[in-house]
Amino acid sequence: MIDDTVTDSSTGSERTVAQVGEFDVIARAVADRVQPPSTIVGPGDDAAVVAASDGRIAASTDMLVHGRHFRLDWSSPIQIGRKAIAQNGADIAAMGAQCSGFLVSLGCPADTPVSVTDGLNEGMWLEAVAAGSAIVGGDVVQSPELVISITALGDLQGRAPVLRSGARAGDVIAYAGRLGWSAAGLALLLGDRDRTGHDAVLDAHRVPVPPYRAGIDAAEAGATSLTDVSDGLLADLGHIADASGVLLDVDSDLLDIPVEVRSAATLMGHDPLDWVLTGGEDHALVGTFPDTAGVPRGWTVIGRVQHGGDEQGPRVTVGGRPHSGRSGWSSFEGE
Repeated sequence: MIDDTVTDSSTGSERTVAQVGEFDVIARAVADRVQPPSTIVGPGDDAAVVAASDGRIAASTDMLVHGRHFRLDWSSPIQIGRKAIAQNGADIAAMGAQCSGFLVSLGCPADTPVSVTDGLNEGMWLEAVAAGSAIVGGDVVQSPELVISITALGDLQGRAPVLRSGARAGDVIAYAGRLGWSAAGLALLLGDRDRTGHDAVLDAHRVPVPPYRAGIDAAEAGATSLTDVSDGLLADLGHIADASGVLLDVDSDLLDIPVEVRSAATLMGHDPLDWVLTGGEDHALVGTFPDTAGVPRGWTVIGRVQHGGDEQGPRVTVGGRPHSGRSGWSSFEGE
């Protein structure tokens, strides 16, 4: 039986991970959790065993560091946990695969309250279930900063993986999910304006909502390339363009700019289209399809693939012209 009390009865203060110990933190993370049928061996052994229906596994890993990728004064532990799983699950969806398991490694200072790790675990489980999967294993270690590392596993279910390198001239470009919402929320958090009435974009930054099923739908519809929008629409389309040796032209008139993003842009004095084109962390999916008729429901056509053209020129254009300014997020850009 796990002691759910998170306060020390003798002092009245919150208990820390140092006081409860590594194995109790892990036990709290897995107690009473339900594994899907694809989990053959779950948490508790030296390694998990996850079924792969056709013998192939899509795998992706990502890391989040406190102060760089999330802040506890901006987001609750539950929201941070959901975000950690979502951004990894989106990578699996972008291969046209179904999430089949997540491995979670957590590093934290010894004085981290147990309520924080409990919240992180709750959020990660909530999002893993939303992705149709579960947490199948992981580790906890002491570290100077709070760090979360996720490895996501996916089942291709007999389909070929959808790669970045398959786009061909004549294909149409389409996306599924939300664009610009997270960037709008981040701008509000960084700014000094009154955020009242802008909860939708704030929540979108704290907890992205990847369209997990849309990746499978795209693969089944014959998508020729696919990626998730983690760094920004133009930046991530650039990865497809480079891998495929083509030019991608986006028609900005076809991009939906929702009222929530427009409202935040008005407040911040910012161009909402810039957030849609270059804002990251929405974890929408974008890809290419042979023709408009083959684009699945829930996907929006926003442009067309062209021949690569000048090797020295831009690989991604907007309305036939190079985009001025940055195209998206870079992990090693200045603070």
